[in-house]
Amino acid sequence: MKKFEVGNIRNVALVGNGGAGKTTLGEALLFTAGVTTRLGKVDDGSSLLDFEPEEKSHNLSISTSLASFEHRKHKINLLDTPGYDVFLYEAQTALSAADVAAVVVSAEVGGIKFETEKLWGYADGLDLPRVVFVNRLDKENSRFEAALGALAEGFDATFVPLHLPIGAESGFRGYVDLLRMVACTFGDTTGKPVEGPVPAELADAARSARDALVEHLVETDDALMEKYFDGQEIGAAELSRALRLGVLGRQFVPVLVGSAAKNIGAGALLEFLVDAAPSPADRGEARGTAPDGAEATRAPAEDAPFSALVFKTISDPFTGRLNIFRVFSGSLSSDSSVWNVTREEEERVGQILTLLGKETKPAAAATAGDILALAKLKVTGSGDTLAAKAQPIRYTLPSPPEPLMTLAAYPKARGDEEKMGQGLRRMQDEDPTLRLGREEQTHELLVSGMGRLHLDILCERMKRKYAADVELKRMKVPYRETLKGSTKVQGRYKKQTGGRGQFGDTWIEIRPLPRGEGFRFVDKIVGGAIPRQYIPAVEEGIFEAMQGGILAGYPLVDVEVTLFDGKYHDVDSSEMAFKIAGSLGFKKGAVECKPVLLEPIMEVVVRVPDAQMGDVIGDLNSRRGRVLGVDPRDGTQEIKANVPLAEMLEYAPDLRSMTSGRGTYTMKFDHYDEVPPYAAEKIAAEVKAERGEA
Repeated sequence: MKKFEVGNIRNVALVGNGGAGKTTLGEALLFTAGVTTRLGKVDDGSSLLDFEPEEKSHNLSISTSLASFEHRKHKINLLDTPGYDVFLYEAQTALSAADVAAVVVSAEVGGIKFETEKLWGYADGLDLPRVVFVNRLDKENSRFEAALGALAEGFDATFVPLHLPIGAESGFRGYVDLLRMVACTFGDTTGKPVEGPVPAELADAARSARDALVEHLVETDDALMEKYFDGQEIGAAELSRALRLGVLGRQFVPVLVGSAAKNIGAGALLEFLVDAAPSPADRGEARGTAPDGAEATRAPAEDAPFSALVFKTISDPFTGRLNIFRVFSGSLSSDSSVWNVTREEEERVGQILTLLGKETKPAAAATAGDILALAKLKVTGSGDTLAAKAQPIRYTLPSPPEPLMTLAAYPKARGDEEKMGQGLRRMQDEDPTLRLGREEQTHELLVSGMGRLHLDILCERMKRKYAADVELKRMKVPYRETLKGSTKVQGRYKKQTGGRGQFGDTWIEIRPLPRGEGFRFVDKIVGGAIPRQYIPAVEEGIFEAMQGGILAGYPLVDVEVTLFDGKYHDVDSSEMAFKIAGSLGFKKGAVECKPVLLEPIMEVVVRVPDAQMGDVIGDLNSRRGRVLGVDPRDGTQEIKANVPLAEMLEYAPDLRSMTSGRGTYTMKFDHYDEVPPYAAEKIAAEVKAERGEA
């Protein structure tokens, strides 16, 4: 693809909740621009943008796809993003690379979905200009006025329709272009409208809507407003310029209408992007950090020092890594070198690529404002900054959200542990919301993500890409045991087999320690009751016995054991004999010391809308939680509680159900605490059943 001036580039992120029709709209844009020869569809797997096999099988977008194409001598970099909550970080990072957000909203009755609310908030944080496309107006129960009202109620913005729909539901056939006051109707899916006069039944509504539109447009320019109030005619070119100014200044959000599936309205959106959407030059300087920590900026100009941010990495077992990056300043040519500021390493650049879904084509160069890809970089990954080594600057992506669900990963085939681990690490390079860990106590490999769907699709991709068949199971809770009482007890081991025997005799005192103290061994042997060389063996035997527990086989913690007396035999005593004696003594004494089960208690912070606070607190109480406090935060309530980990393993879908997806939470380990007796008995019984014990 040829090189484009920065003013002729449009970086557009299609965002909105799952099911709103973003990918279908993206396909309509590509078809209308002449990039494709047929209108791709998500449902039949012919979509160019949803090209991953898992996207086709689940009929949903899993990751952001890039389609770069030319229209009216402008380059449009279209970022089609996922809209389901477990994949929203993909959309968030795409917004960081975009200059305008095209928010796709379904006209079907039901209001604004929570995913759209989150995405709108992300765009607010980036000060991104927006345009709304009200989609699916051909569907049953679709209402343009209701959708417009929901937008006005849900967001702090002024929404200004550029179109009025003609017809409703199955009778929807086009729109009135309020700027030009012409009717655009569509009889097929070519995307080419038949223009004509405004239908008589819409004449009054169209005039009123146009008057409101013009009033908003003239407010963008004092001279234009004065001309308007003087009653002078305002030309189409002046209105078009005012529309662009209003979008750039975020004075209002234009609203377009259509049906992506029928290719109604995609052409109008395409023209809007060229005529009114901001270029990288319009967005101004990019802000980052210099090596000394001070703020640094880069102008979106080709003659500025090169700088770019990698916002997405795709891993493939055959082609390797593909890094998608947004150039903020300067230019980069193929077969050159670039400095990875994040990792402080030089990278050799091969061919620069432009993307159209999964298809790649060579690009002439990477210039300011553009979005392109690089293959086979050695160390570079998502979130890394590439820049001129002599003038480095560092940009950052939003931090990935904390995982909401953790499961244990097991290979389905024996001996595939290494293959599974390697595949998971490669998937983690591609997906920053994926976390890997190992629980030392249970010896489980833990995989954390944003929900069950996220983790299930991860396993599907692992099997396809790396031939690693993974099974996900509920993680084992790392319970512990401790003691509440004290005792003094003898541990004696004597064995005679005809030759040399085994003899060890110990007296120990067992007592509990404060929570978190661990294990303490105290040597109070005096007078050589036990020779010094055998005392470490006694400690070792006690420690090993603690690992097997007393109640349910979980490690014993927070215990002090004092060795204060014992006996030995000159011939039969040995380290092994004293190790066994110490172990026997501890096991016998621990039973007398009121053993109890401990469980990990998590610090949970739940943020929910005011209306759901009571339901969420009640649910936390039912999970044996203890609410520590509630703080109001910007129209929501932040609930802080301590809750046992065992009760939080599948909390994410329950919270989503209670709050219609608007609730969020974070969780981290806080402390261990005693399990109530009724629950401890149940846990012990489950452990015995797993072991096949009566």
